[in-house]
Amino acid sequence: MWAEQKPPKHGGTTPHSDRPACLVLKCLGDDLRQLLRGRTMSTVNTVLGPVDASELGFTLSHEHLATNAAGILKTFPELVDRAGVIEQANDTLQEAYREGLRTIIDVTTIDLGRDVEMMREVSRATGVHIIAATGNHLAVPRPFADLPPEVIADLYVREIEQGIEETGIKAGIIKVASDEGGVTQPQEIVLRAAGQASIRTGTPISTHTWSPDRVGEEQVLILQQEGVDMGKVYIGHSNDDTDLGYLTGLLEKGVWLGLDRFPGGRRPGTPYWEERTELAKRLIDAGHASRIMLSHDHSVPKARYGVAVQEERVKYNPDGYNFITRNVLPKLRDMGVS
Repeated sequence: MWAEQKPPKHGGTTPHSDRPACLVLKCLGDDLRQLLRGRTMSTVNTVLGPVDASELGFTLSHEHLATNAAGILKTFPELVDRAGVIEQANDTLQEAYREGLRTIIDVTTIDLGRDVEMMREVSRATGVHIIAATGNHLAVPRPFADLPPEVIADLYVREIEQGIEETGIKAGIIKVASDEGGVTQPQEIVLRAAGQASIRTGTPISTHTWSPDRVGEEQVLILQQEGVDMGKVYIGHSNDDTDLGYLTGLLEKGVWLGLDRFPGGRRPGTPYWEERTELAKRLIDAGHASRIMLSHDHSVPKARYGVAVQEERVKYNPDGYNFITRNVLPKLRDMGVS
C-alpha cells in the first residue's frame, strides 16, 4: 500500500540549473537508439508517428502516464479521472521537458488499462515523444493460456505494424512481465510470443521482473530458446536488490539493464534511491555504462482513486519524472562519474 511506504530522503523539488547531463550514460537516448531501432530502419514508432531514433534525446526507458486495469475506464468510469490525469500529465511532462526530457517509453499494456489516445493527446500538448507498448503485464488474459505463442505473436505484430485498437497508433516496444516466484506457464507463452514478434518486426522487448528471485535469468533463457537477439532485450526492474553478480551475468548475455525503479523502497526490503544510485555507480565502474538505463516506473498521482492515495504518491516522489535529473544524476556526479 502507498500509505505504508516511507518517502525517499532527497533534496526536495528544486530543479537543477544545468541541462540534465547523463554523464557516461550518454544522455540515455544514445543507447536507446540502438535498442529501439528495427532491423532495417532508424525510425521508432511513437504515438504521433515514426520518429528518427537520433531525435529521441534524453529518454526515460520505463514509465507510465497512468496504470489501471483492462476495461475499468469503460465499465467503472467513476474510478478514473481521465481529464485530471491528462491535465496532471501535461503539467508534469511540460515541466520535465523544460528540464531536458524529450522521450518516455510508456510500457502500459492492455491489462494495465492502456489508453493510447491519452498518450497521443499528452504528447501533442507537451512535446515529449511517447512510445507505446504492445504485449502483456502480469495479468495475462485467460484465453492466452490455451493459445500457441504464434497466435499471440500475430496480435503483437498487428499492433506494431498496423496500429492499436483502430487508432493508427503503432507500438514501438513489446512489454512482458514475470514477478516473485518466477515465470508462470501463461507468462512463458507470452514471453515466447513476444520473442517471435520481436524477430518478425525488429521491435525490442522490455521486461518486468523481480530481481531478488533472479527472474531475468528465466526470461533470458526463454527468449534465447526463441532465437531472440539479446541486443533487443531490456531486463527491467533490475535494481530491486544489489546483487552485482546477477546483473553482470545478465549483461554477459548481451541484454540491457533497466535500473528503473527510482526512488525505490515501495516493496518491503528493497533499496531506496541512494543505494540504487550506488549500484549504478558500481556498474559504471565495472565498464557497463553503455548497457544500463535509468527510469522511475512513475505514473501521475491522479492515476489512482482518492485524495489520500494521491497525496501519498506525491509524498513518495515529489519530483515525478524529474527525480533522476534532480537527485540521481547530481549524486552520480558527486561520486565522480563524468
